[in-house]
Amino acid sequence: MELLSFLLLLPILHLLFTIWKWVNDKRDQECYILDYQCYKPTDDRMCGTEFCGNVIKRNKNLGLNEYKFLLKAIVSSGIGEQTYAPRLMFSGREECPTLADGISEMEEFFYDSIGKLLSRSGVSPQEIDLLVVNVSMLTTLPSLSSRIINHYKMKPDIKSFNLTGMGCSASLISLDIVRNCFKSYKNKYALLITSESLSPNWYAGNDRSMILANCLFRSGGCAILLTNNNSLKHKAMFKLKCLVRTHHGARDESYECCIQREDEKGRMGFHLGKNLPKSATRAFVDNLRVITPKILPIRELLRFMVVSAVKKWNRRGAPPKGTTQGPIKSAVNFKSGVDHFCIHTGGKAVIDGIGISLDLTEYDLEPARMTLHRFGNTSASSLWYVLAYMEAKKRLKKGDRVLMISFGAGFKCNSCLWEVVRDLDDGNVWKDEIEKYPPKTLANPYLEKYGWIQNEDISTFKLPEE
Repeated sequence: MELLSFLLLLPILHLLFTIWKWVNDKRDQECYILDYQCYKPTDDRMCGTEFCGNVIKRNKNLGLNEYKFLLKAIVSSGIGEQTYAPRLMFSGREECPTLADGISEMEEFFYDSIGKLLSRSGVSPQEIDLLVVNVSMLTTLPSLSSRIINHYKMKPDIKSFNLTGMGCSASLISLDIVRNCFKSYKNKYALLITSESLSPNWYAGNDRSMILANCLFRSGGCAILLTNNNSLKHKAMFKLKCLVRTHHGARDESYECCIQREDEKGRMGFHLGKNLPKSATRAFVDNLRVITPKILPIRELLRFMVVSAVKKWNRRGAPPKGTTQGPIKSAVNFKSGVDHFCIHTGGKAVIDGIGISLDLTEYDLEPARMTLHRFGNTSASSLWYVLAYMEAKKRLKKGDRVLMISFGAGFKCNSCLWEVVRDLDDGNVWKDEIEKYPPKTLANPYLEKYGWIQNEDISTFKLPEE
């Protein structure tokens, strides 16, 4: 009888053990952010109106029509006067960069932000198990990740990844690598480094689709420390809930809308095509289609289904309406499952478009607008400056959910949802100036200083002497 009881009990014990093992393994596969450090370059790299004007005047390939185009672009860009540029811009060498310029730009960021991050967290460089570096437009040998490993003398069995060519969405691609590695290795530390090298990538020609990038991109970067060690979750800032990646590279139109290429005279630059908004919208919609069921409560999904069914029923037999221009407003209430929206600062139009699509308020868009104004488009690292703004404003409370949305060449749209683990109030890179934001106006002084160009005639135009 006892043997029979034991045999009956055995499957139950096995089931309980299987459940316990699944739960225990699941706990060790979580992805937490312990800390992060955005990079603020030194003040001698700050780009004011007069400096930017002088840089543009140095390009002898530009004429009056290009000046008018650039003025219109920078005035409407949402970028202020306190963004940062690479050092070679200040020595007038932007048209003849060297490999050393790109490397020194990255190393200045690496050693400042990584040093501050590890010092503040109390984690030694030798404790890092996984290193992921993404810098899209600079490739070196040895890799940038190897340079970091060498500088900090990290352990020989460290797993390292060096990503290039991933564009402004590279942060979440790197995060996806970390997340997947955490599923196979327990109790590990990961260091994620995200930035962009501008030194070798200044465009010196007159192709409008390529000089636009000169107006938008600025220097920046971020170092993020992550772990899957469940015993450290009380120290964590954020817990990753889900991540979705969308890639439209199979569509020629999307693939070609953001691409590095040479112009007709062989000058290298970054082309931003006219079909970029259309490609971004299409990728955004497809990405939302996947992530929405993962982040919104069932009641909101059911409400959306009912409303959609009623609208479809009411439209039966009605003649088709004309197409509308601009972003399409979503019928889903994303605020039912998301408290904060961390939007890539690709430009004022990007922020406005997402705001309309998700029915966001100016309060929701403020972190992205202020980041664009203060730091410009820092490529893949821009998301973390937006997150830091929220933290500095003491918006992030325990249990809040933060949606990150990024776009990048390829064409890609990546998004993820974070849960705030504890109340956060550190200023990070905004610490010394958060009280100044938002300012009374985001208007920059370019129009006031250079608006006279709009009234010039191409037949008589001549730049004034210095």
